[in-house]
Amino acid sequence: MISFENDYNKGAHPKLIERIVETNNVAQTGYGFDEYTVSAKEKIKAAIGLDGVEVYLLTGGTQTNALVISSMMRAYEGVIATETGHINTHEAGAIEATGHKVIALPHKDGKLEAAVLKKYLEGFYADANHEHSVIPGMVYISYSTELGSLYSKTELEALSNVCHEYSIPLYLDGARLGYGLAASDDMTLTDIARLCDVFYIGGTKVGALCGEAVVFTKNNMPKNFMTMVKRRGALMAKGRLVGVQFDALFTDGLYFEISRHAMDMAKLLKKGLIEKGCKIFIDSPTNQQYIVIENKKMEELREKVAFSFWENYDKDHTVIRFVTSWATTKEEVEYLLSLL
Repeated sequence: MISFENDYNKGAHPKLIERIVETNNVAQTGYGFDEYTVSAKEKIKAAIGLDGVEVYLLTGGTQTNALVISSMMRAYEGVIATETGHINTHEAGAIEATGHKVIALPHKDGKLEAAVLKKYLEGFYADANHEHSVIPGMVYISYSTELGSLYSKTELEALSNVCHEYSIPLYLDGARLGYGLAASDDMTLTDIARLCDVFYIGGTKVGALCGEAVVFTKNNMPKNFMTMVKRRGALMAKGRLVGVQFDALFTDGLYFEISRHAMDMAKLLKKGLIEKGCKIFIDSPTNQQYIVIENKKMEELREKVAFSFWENYDKDHTVIRFVTSWATTKEEVEYLLSLL
């Protein structure tokens, strides 16, 4: 059995495990004040290359989204996302549980268009009764999106401009940021930091056992953020666990190296799928690949390959998703293609 179910189906990159073992018996202070976390934060700042950057390490994506969104908005505000946005579809109401409504807008290939956002905000504030409604207080996007698409630099600049016009922060979910950057022709980590008010660098899906690095880009980390993390039950006493991993990921460009490997495997897979005559459901440029498969063939495939159900296509066909990662091998890709 091989797995293309997701990009967190293996433990962690060997270099991270090595560092955890090497540092295991070194006594450190807790709660993220250890030397490894401090070092990781400085390396992340150096990789971004901009002033005014503040970094905080957390353990999981849903936890990160709930904390960032709830800490940066007033109690009566909601967060704008696309209808397919992760916080609107696959986080079990975690944002709403913090008291903030998710305001879902239409999407194009999983992306929020600047024109759609501006039209919504213009219409909202043109309504004389808007104070009776949930005030839009943040915009949430992801890179890559739930549909495997990517914002171009031009698209992100346009969104950023609309957000700044209305003085609302732009937040980018970077659970798969490494893979997105590796797949992009024109986006860099510096661009992400320059155009967004806050984003996170995903570790859980990009080679770490767990961990996400939240980046506040304009000296805008909420006051007493650590206290809010504690209140949400998200403050790790052994913060070193995430710190050691991100310190390793941002040493000698490992984060970007393993992300490029995942994309090499995704390109190999996509090429093979097309050559096999598979019906591509979404033309994704990233490590998530979607095909339409006959139900009988899907059940045969399930005996030897783990993959994700995406949606029903018709009564005889289903859309499934294959995901490559830092750990995917060429042999696994070739074996999957042979089964198809």
